[in-house]
Amino acid sequence: MSMVSDFLAYNQQFVEKKEYEAYLTDKFPDKKIVILTCMDTRLVELLPKALNLRNGDAKIIKNAGAILTQPFGSAMRSILVAIYEMGAVEVLVIGHTNCGMTNLDTQNMVGKFRENGISDAVITTLENSGIRMDRFLRGFKSSEEGVTHSVNIIRKHPLVPAHIPVHGFIIDAETGALELTIDGYKDI
Repeated sequence: MSMVSDFLAYNQQFVEKKEYEAYLTDKFPDKKIVILTCMDTRLVELLPKALNLRNGDAKIIKNAGAILTQPFGSAMRSILVAIYEMGAVEVLVIGHTNCGMTNLDTQNMVGKFRENGISDAVITTLENSGIRMDRFLRGFKSSEEGVTHSVNIIRKHPLVPAHIPVHGFIIDAETGALELTIDGYKDI
């Protein structure tokens, strides 16, 4: 049986047994926060448990490294929607220890594109149309640097209200220990 078949079979039972009822909530975050964090699999359950978050408490946006590569990209749009449409009044950027985006080798990744059948013509066309691979695939030297970068983009964004605190944290990907690296209350 394929993984998709397994998912569908499980899901059918999940719905039939009404197990979803334990997760019913509305679209507005009860704790009025939006979190930008990493897509790392270690954080899927650890992060919410380490912050005592339940379903419905927060808007959680995940991407590689919790890094904003551009101020008008989809992650930033989601943060703005959370603030203006969902009632979020604080933003948390949460990086983590041992992140795969630390010292990401852009050229190595471009090499992997080629190994997987992406032609030089496609890569050249993208670069000639303004897609800079070093920026698009941006990593960072440390998780702290990545968090600081994202906090600064959010804090300085022309559409983020000055009264919204933007905090930075690093979570230990093994223990869940949380370290405040940027206190957003000091900036408002």
